[in-house]
Amino acid sequence: MKQQQTEPIPFTGYQKLVLFLLAITQFTVILDFMVMSPLGDMLMKSMDLKPSAFGVAVSAYAISAGISGLLTAGFADKFDRKKLLLFFYTGFIAGSIFCGLSHSFVQLVAARIVTGLFGGVIGSISMAIVTDLFAIQQRGRVMGYLQMGFGASQVLGIPIGLYLANLWGWEMPFFMVGGLAILVALVIMLKMQPVDKHLALQHDKSVLTHLWHTLARREYRVGFMATALLSIGGFMMMPFGSAFAINNLGVTNAQLPLLFMISGISSLIVMPLVGRLSDKISRIKLYLIASVWTMIMCVVYTNLTLTPFWLVVVLNVLMMAGVLTRMIPSSALISSVPDMEDRGAFMSVNSSLQQIAGGIAATVAGMIVLQPTKFSPLQNYNVVGYVIVVISIISILLLYRVSKMVDKKTGTNPPVVVEDEVVVSEGY
Repeated sequence: MKQQQTEPIPFTGYQKLVLFLLAITQFTVILDFMVMSPLGDMLMKSMDLKPSAFGVAVSAYAISAGISGLLTAGFADKFDRKKLLLFFYTGFIAGSIFCGLSHSFVQLVAARIVTGLFGGVIGSISMAIVTDLFAIQQRGRVMGYLQMGFGASQVLGIPIGLYLANLWGWEMPFFMVGGLAILVALVIMLKMQPVDKHLALQHDKSVLTHLWHTLARREYRVGFMATALLSIGGFMMMPFGSAFAINNLGVTNAQLPLLFMISGISSLIVMPLVGRLSDKISRIKLYLIASVWTMIMCVVYTNLTLTPFWLVVVLNVLMMAGVLTRMIPSSALISSVPDMEDRGAFMSVNSSLQQIAGGIAATVAGMIVLQPTKFSPLQNYNVVGYVIVVISIISILLLYRVSKMVDKKTGTNPPVVVEDEVVVSEGY
């Protein structure tokens, strides 16, 4: 297997600014999505919602985000990526504020649909910008910093959001996200340069033709399948993580925020380290090691019974370390699959499949896991762990194929060039 460059390419000053803006953009989008779960009790009591109705409100975001990705894939490469980012980020801001202004179930679901339609595409646009502006030797570090939004939302966003919700109502976290996002959008508008070099490479006359050409390419479909399996494995345990911790492991409601916060802090430490490592060693080897570790930890964790809190924290951190370590090399590899002229469409379809696969995973997990009474331990949660093992093995095989394609591609590409302090990766 071809060895990667051992001396990472340093970031330019402009690249650091773009990376910060994309990271904080991801932070706001992830926080808006994740804050729904801890606000569930307040929302259900305030609007007199049944759990099934609240589930509809949560899933409305993922479903609309998945649909949005498919709808935008055809024209994602037809516009300056900066303008596209600002357009969808503005819609996301409006959706978040709409959530805070909602006073009925119908309004809340409509607001979540709007937020998903716009917010669900932002990640794919960010990935396309990353692939355009950062050389492949830099992308492991870039993915490490971008993925920190997940940890930051747990450490900072959710505790602050819950504090504001307890003081002024469940609406305040959404206003907080909208206010922060407005400031970020202004900085993007003023400081980010146009990202439009891909426009000179467009050959398809219609958006449908462009979408079809993207879906028709065999190597792209391999990348899509790898992403879908990664998402299924990641989302299967997540919906029932809190319920399992409380009902099976003996974690109290007071201890749960501390568990999330410690896991978030660990992710903030792990992700940049793994990102740097991903730029120095073989990414597929790193993914293989992390996947084996994750499989072991999933089986161990899902078979636990009543467990001391300190041990739950340790095992949770170890499991999260494996999950997060898988995300960074896999994201870096999959981002290298599309050609420059197809990156927007590829990332949009990829993001859409990620959302849809996550929704399917949560549904399947809900069919597997049982809880006879409201306060009884969850049953069959360990079966979810075994299913994740099988899916992880298949994902290793698929990502190995992605790695071979990327090696072949980068081995025949012209060297990286520097233009106006922006590293442009020509041809891949």
